[in-house]
Amino acid sequence: MCNDYRRTPPMHTIREQWSQTRIPLLFPEGLPNLAPLESIRITDPGAIVRASEQEPGSAELVVRRWSWPGPGGKPVYNYQSDGREFTKGRCLIVADGFYEFTTPVVAPGAPKPKRKDKWLFTRPGEEVIGIAGLWRATAQVGEAFTMLTCPPGPDVAPYHGRQIVIVDRADWGRWLDPSVPAAEICQPLPAGSLAVSKVA
Repeated sequence: MCNDYRRTPPMHTIREQWSQTRIPLLFPEGLPNLAPLESIRITDPGAIVRASEQEPGSAELVVRRWSWPGPGGKPVYNYQSDGREFTKGRCLIVADGFYEFTTPVVAPGAPKPKRKDKWLFTRPGEEVIGIAGLWRATAQVGEAFTMLTCPPGPDVAPYHGRQIVIVDRADWGRWLDPSVPAAEICQPLPAGSLAVSKVA
């Protein structure tokens, strides 16, 4: 499942894209210096947008750790959305692409490849994508977030048996509203929604 994603848009682009929701965006910890990152991995800090508890009707952008420790200490970086309602802790993870990995196909008897193939998924025409996530406060690492997953859409199915939930731009604000049923948003994308390219 997704353990690597990309966030390369500058802060002004993220603010501009979010403004289309018409929900005020706050920066309670100051405007973060978001350097373009080709790879954000488990335990790295990532930018998330969540509903503001101090100013209802607004959202806030903060930087938090990706994954919290689960049972046995394994990081919880993906979480299945299927059949679940999330009445608290919803967030959008700011990105512009995500990666999946596949084992190269080799001829019978050939040596096993040392590295997997890496594939980048993006949404054509969209500079910023929002990945459905959850955040929570933990005793071990403070506040952290995880990505929600759903069954794969046609664009992802050839590469993996699950996919992260990509929230349509029109639903960004709705996802942060816990009264909106999660099942309305946590759905695979239709065919042709994602472009895929092999990373060298």
